[in-house]
Amino acid sequence: MKLDANAALSLHQRRRMARRVLEQGWTLTSAARAAEVSVRTAAKWVARYRAEGEAGLVDRSSAAHRVANRTGEERIQAIAALRRLRMSGAEIALCLGMAPSTVSGLLRRIGLGTLARLEPPEPANRYPRRRPGELVHVDVKKLGAIVLAGHRVTGERRHRARGRAGWEYVHVCVDDATRLAYVEVLADERAPSAVGFLRRALAFYRRHGIRVERLLTDNGSAYRSALHALACRALGLRHLRTRPYRPRTNGKAERFIRTLMGGWAYGAIYATSAERRAALDGWLWHYNHRRRHGSLGHQAPMARLRALNNPLGSYT
Repeated sequence: MKLDANAALSLHQRRRMARRVLEQGWTLTSAARAAEVSVRTAAKWVARYRAEGEAGLVDRSSAAHRVANRTGEERIQAIAALRRLRMSGAEIALCLGMAPSTVSGLLRRIGLGTLARLEPPEPANRYPRRRPGELVHVDVKKLGAIVLAGHRVTGERRHRARGRAGWEYVHVCVDDATRLAYVEVLADERAPSAVGFLRRALAFYRRHGIRVERLLTDNGSAYRSALHALACRALGLRHLRTRPYRPRTNGKAERFIRTLMGGWAYGAIYATSAERRAALDGWLWHYNHRRRHGSLGHQAPMARLRALNNPLGSYT
């Protein structure tokens, strides 16, 4: 049964108070005093219990049953029709002689608050790879450097002058089929750093018996550079780039970065950037060897890799 979280009386207390008055002969004043509520509140629950029984003890919506100036349904349909002609809220308000705030509120209520709602939702474009190394996703996350310990470490909230902390760049690489990940924290995201990271990532995957064939990145300047193109050619990689302004195309890397930030970067308290970098290897080992992945049948990436390499074997 629905009950307001801030209600002074529980359902059982309301029932007991009503029965004291209706069945045991208590006065409203004495029942209200025993329940530590006003006489007016006690009278309300007793009247509801008398008229409706148990159903009357449930909290009701505080919304008015009738609103004198409510916008008519025909006017709402006209607003929706004009919106489907891709008119802005201000244009609709001018056309119908209404207040812009009223039109804006009605558009949000009917689910047309933004013009993007007029377009059908884009279908999910899933491209799961079945073979390790067939495609790896590469991306970079900019992370603020830690120069001085904050109040979570020191307990002090006094304002202190701080120098410019700068940034660190977390380069990530995730295998599509197994979600096996490789991560480094570097000083920048320029082409030489990106190429060096790529070479070390490929060496990491080779140590696990994976030969990388394709590489998917966004359209960052480092990945559009001639140096990166030459490196991919020398390494025998086919380089694919995402559609402009569509980060979802590289969704597996984006989702891994979200997990990485929550579990490693923001999941603990660090006094310095060096301390945060030192914790990366341990978290990454846990992710690759122990953390169960929902899209992999609740297997860890290494377990998934072993299963793909040996389909007839059984692994836990």
